[in-house]
Amino acid sequence: MTGTAVSTEPDRTDGWDVDVVVVGAGNAALVAALTAHESGARVLVLEAAPHAERGGNSRFSGGIFRCVHDGLESLLPLVTDESRQWAEHVQVDPYPATRYRDELDRATDGRSEPGLADRLVDDSFATVRWMAEHGVRWELTVGKLIDPERIPAGERYSLPPGGALRSANEGVGLVEDLFRIVEAADIEVWYDAPVVDLVMSGSTCQGVTVRRPDGDIEVRGVVVLAAGGFEANPELRQRWLGPGWDLVKVRGTRFNMGTVLVAALDAGAQPTGHWGGCHAVPLDAAAPAVGELRLTDRMSRYSYPYALLLNRAGERFVDEGEDEVWLTYAKTGTAVRAQDKAWAFQLFDAKTTHLLEPRYSTGTPLTADDLPTLAGLLGVDPQALVDTVETFNAACPDGDFDPFRTDGLRAAPPGQPAKSNWAQRIDTPPYVAYPVTCGITFTYGGLKIDDSGRVLDVAGRVMPGLHATGEITGGFFFHNYPAGAGLTRGAVFGRLAGQGAAAESLARR
Repeated sequence: MTGTAVSTEPDRTDGWDVDVVVVGAGNAALVAALTAHESGARVLVLEAAPHAERGGNSRFSGGIFRCVHDGLESLLPLVTDESRQWAEHVQVDPYPATRYRDELDRATDGRSEPGLADRLVDDSFATVRWMAEHGVRWELTVGKLIDPERIPAGERYSLPPGGALRSANEGVGLVEDLFRIVEAADIEVWYDAPVVDLVMSGSTCQGVTVRRPDGDIEVRGVVVLAAGGFEANPELRQRWLGPGWDLVKVRGTRFNMGTVLVAALDAGAQPTGHWGGCHAVPLDAAAPAVGELRLTDRMSRYSYPYALLLNRAGERFVDEGEDEVWLTYAKTGTAVRAQDKAWAFQLFDAKTTHLLEPRYSTGTPLTADDLPTLAGLLGVDPQALVDTVETFNAACPDGDFDPFRTDGLRAAPPGQPAKSNWAQRIDTPPYVAYPVTCGITFTYGGLKIDDSGRVLDVAGRVMPGLHATGEITGGFFFHNYPAGAGLTRGAVFGRLAGQGAAAESLARR
């Protein structure tokens, strides 16, 4: 099959034959397509979205890739010249594989499938370097959690080692770079081409069915599934995540409806992982119901470690300072969803508002010089809010507050959750509140794959012709996840799935 690199209307209805069919067009899918192409396969990418909305959840992401590295000096050769200028202003400790595995195990309660976790960690840096060699631009995550202009003169800002690297211009830049590389390779992409079924012969996948307005088309070839999870589908969220999840807001693409995931399960693929779990974050309460490309991830609200997080009853319900934000934010949205009307607010005082990450500029805070007035603006009982804050303040220790690392300032107020770090009194007006709700990003349950990206059936056997990567796979994340591990998972297993699919297809010629 030949053709232009971009195609939206195939001119045949009797079917197409290619070597490798990649379903999806985000980070995981495009890495798989590039790898299969490099391995000598003829590749077709199928994107459910129109051209203007291409890129899946990757386009909405912050672009962080959690990878093993030896510290700042090992990252600098990867990043752009512009980002390299920050080298004298930041500090990045080494991030060895042992720490990566430890943080992954802590986040997932040790339930990640060992073979998958090992491959994710061990191949992480090589995958990032491979992407850089192919033209993906990288930068240090300066400015993500704090405005770099606020770093005191002469001080180095300590970047969290596991979250120190991101794609240049975040998810938007990642998708732009990958599509530029795909198009330069003349890999064909169909847009407005949602896959609705798999073409099966027993447990062997022979291709996929693409739905077009004028009829379905079969595309035959070895298949790589990279079409995301079910987070944009309220019925599936309610079915698998549980009551109340049908009403949460979606941070990413509207096209991750779970159709391909369900089709694979119906074809006999084995489900695995945490089907009641998902990546869910504190999101501005006024955020749109589904992700908008003009906003990408800028409605997220991650400065809560320096705040109190309270519900409609004026009560705290989480340990806001449990750990660095990159290890807690993906589960904090679930805690917000559990509150009345899935609503809460983050309470700051004048001592910490300068620490708000730049994304807060997209929100409209409520501000007052005293807590009862602020409670009235929020619709919260004034005395309940005052009592909560006073009880918390009385438990705060003396000590040095350090926003750039876990500082050990711990408070254990009676009747409230402890705050393990960054516990300082909320006592300096003006008081500032940002209402938040739950925003779902991606789901944790998915298809069972082996450590080469091959899909397994319900009997544990490899399903010939079927590979998978990215959010459609399960077994990686449970309860929580360390920031940036999702994009890295997609790319690591995208390379493996692309290589495996190409080898399988070429063996059939």
